Amino acid sequence: MPHPLFNTPFIAAPMAGGTSTPALVRAVHEGGGLGFLAAGYKSPEAMSAEIAAARSLGIPFGMNVFVPDPRQLPPGSEAVARLEAYRAELEPEAARYGVTLPPLRLDDDDAWQNKIDALLADPVEFVSFAFGLPGKQVVTALRKAGTTIISSVTTVSEALAAVEEGPDALAVQHTSAGGHTAAFLSGSPETAGTPAARTTAELVAQVRAAVGLPLIAAGAVMDSRGLREVLAAGASAAQIGTALVRTDESGARQPHKDALGDPVFTQTAMTRAFTGRSARSLVNEFVRDHQDAPEGYPAIHHLTAPVRAASSAAGDPQRLNLWAGTGWQRARKGSATDVVREYLNGL
Repeated sequence: MPHPLFNTPFIAAPMAGGTSTPALVRAVHEGGGLGFLAAGYKSPEAMSAEIAAARSLGIPFGMNVFVPDPRQLPPGSEAVARLEAYRAELEPEAARYGVTLPPLRLDDDDAWQNKIDALLADPVEFVSFAFGLPGKQVVTALRKAGTTIISSVTTVSEALAAVEEGPDALAVQHTSAGGHTAAFLSGSPETAGTPAARTTAELVAQVRAAVGLPLIAAGAVMDSRGLREVLAAGASAAQIGTALVRTDESGARQPHKDALGDPVFTQTAMTRAFTGRSARSLVNEFVRDHQDAPEGYPAIHHLTAPVRAASSAAGDPQRLNLWAGTGWQRARKGSATDVVREYLNGL
């Protein structure tokens, strides 16, 4: 039986950068799932416009918000010098497409407070957070407004920290997931006394043993078999991302969609090259050429944005952030509605 909090075991992962769209929310809903939008990189006004578009559909949906992570832009001249050195390293990439790299931006919090204020003024059914914990005050205020709160975690230690703030559920992300890691506590699982989980189901079981909240599994859940495995491990639902990227309703760039089906790409890796924050991508030339990229999110995201945009416009996937989980080969074209139905019909 679906958990009453979500009414479905299939939740579309929020994918920032344009992949998550109101059209994708609708298609996922029509297949029996719960759709999500992503506020990351958008202005508060653009976020509110997408909320209005999704709300006009008359269906439940969620919004994901990035929590500012001060660790990613540590103060001091040494950190800035590393970022300036990386900017110089990127100059040939910009010259390749005839674009200009912007100056460093060191004070961008993705309009955090303005987005929270907008979500309090115009509440949505679900709000999830990534890259950190929003704070008990934010959780309490949003819950009072009628919103269900989901905090993203990657370890048992993070789950225990998140529970203290009072969310309604936890999204448990394994390292096999595509895109950015949601990790916000330093140190490995081993240093916290927990062995590293080999699979998403194993991580869910670890977190299930430590906390009592509903859990949403995230990471390489690419079919109904994978969904059954995480549900059996203690999840109430799974958060599906990579399997939706190639769908008709996805707003992902076309070279990204095509790359997921291109046999020239044979592996994924965690990389900081595109944004300054570790994220799982298909390994292309950009990933290989910048293996020593420093931490520095979102400063590096802004630095590489012109290169990524030009690469996409040129139809060149070799310098584009090709976010993908480890099961990317099973992502397919077609309607997201059909993808969701295949997952749910196999349960």
